[in-house]
Amino acid sequence: MRRLRLVTGLSLVVACNGGGEGRDEGGDGSNGVLSITASSTAGDDEQGTEGQSGTQGTSNGSSNSQGSLDDGSGDASDPKFDVGSPDGGLSCGGGLGGGDGTHSYIWIANSPQGTVSKINTQSMIEEGRYIVRPDAAGSPSRTSVALSGNVGVANRVGGVTKIYVNPDDCQESNGVPGIQTSTDANYLPWGQEECIAWYTPLAYSSNRPMAWAQGELNENTCEYENEKLWTAGANGGGTTQVLLLDGETGIQEALVNIPEIASSIGLYGGAVDGDGHFWGIETGGPRLVRVDRQTFTYQVWSGPGVASYGIAVDSVGRPWFCAGGGASRFDPIAQTWQTLPSPGGNQWGGCMTDGAGTLWHCRQQDSMLVGIDTESLTVVQQIQLPAYSHGISVDFDGYVWAVGFTSTNAYRVDPVTGTIDTFSGLVGAYTYSDMTGFGLSSAGTPSG
Repeated sequence: MRRLRLVTGLSLVVACNGGGEGRDEGGDGSNGVLSITASSTAGDDEQGTEGQSGTQGTSNGSSNSQGSLDDGSGDASDPKFDVGSPDGGLSCGGGLGGGDGTHSYIWIANSPQGTVSKINTQSMIEEGRYIVRPDAAGSPSRTSVALSGNVGVANRVGGVTKIYVNPDDCQESNGVPGIQTSTDANYLPWGQEECIAWYTPLAYSSNRPMAWAQGELNENTCEYENEKLWTAGANGGGTTQVLLLDGETGIQEALVNIPEIASSIGLYGGAVDGDGHFWGIETGGPRLVRVDRQTFTYQVWSGPGVASYGIAVDSVGRPWFCAGGGASRFDPIAQTWQTLPSPGGNQWGGCMTDGAGTLWHCRQQDSMLVGIDTESLTVVQQIQLPAYSHGISVDFDGYVWAVGFTSTNAYRVDPVTGTIDTFSGLVGAYTYSDMTGFGLSSAGTPSG
């Protein structure tokens, strides 16, 4: 029986239960943590308003293997947390991550195939595969799961797709009676698959970041409404654009030009905080961007000065950069960085916090999954993976998922026992983002 643990930072609702490179700066103490004050650049937003600080502007299978567990904090048998449901509600049945199964899925992109796989995180069975652009040539690489359980997928070469998680929500659209949808690794041609909610074409040569913002829970229907989806794009240099899409229709509701981010790829990854504000990392991590959900003004800060690749936001609203086994934490109030330097090697990899004080990340040098304490910035746990894994996510049962780099495999890791289950059958898998929706859930929900 799996041990349970408590996740902080979740907003409670009583009535319902909704379904690059850089320089290594070294350390300033025995734990190897580096503190840096973030500098900012100036700019104007579309509305000409002033910001608080910084820049302102407008086949399927599984097998078992055993990993080694090294908990630097001492006791690997400490209780695990029960991550629970996004709203913490009481009366609408199920409970995400277990009961009704709405959040018992991880969505992994098969980039060269132009598809995304829907994998049950409990059974480790693939329950659907979907083409995510009409030409099946979008090279998807980022997925993001909403509090409703539905997923958004960004195509590297432009375009965003939403897929319904629940077949009961899928709509008749192909003229054939009944709902036609994939139920395993076999996928239907575009136009026949009826669980594609919408597709929004975007004319970008680089369309990578993808992050849902929280919707509102309807206490009568126990469904999330008014969900929004952030994405960003660039066209080989020049101004990067951050967009907010309506989650129900895919229609663009806002566009923010960020001329300070002018690299060919633009922003590389994104996440949201508890108020639904968008945080993005520039390619290689030179800079951090924040876009306000209400005003659509933005801020830009310099990065931590070390190689940075992945991005996550923890349960108290602090953005993290990670790469190569190291990580950097940004304090939005003090506007300073603290860094655990990478031990070296390739500076890649995504990361995700578990909502209870640990940031998970994979080190390239030795394919080690490392758990970094989010307060002390020290490595407190290490679990050996079978292979380097580029994308990291956490599911609603407390497992850590590690997605291989352009691989056929994804690994489900029990952080208590170190046990590793392997899912095989992916095609050139490449995803690092909030693949389960746990990152959004643990960020909390807006209080006003």
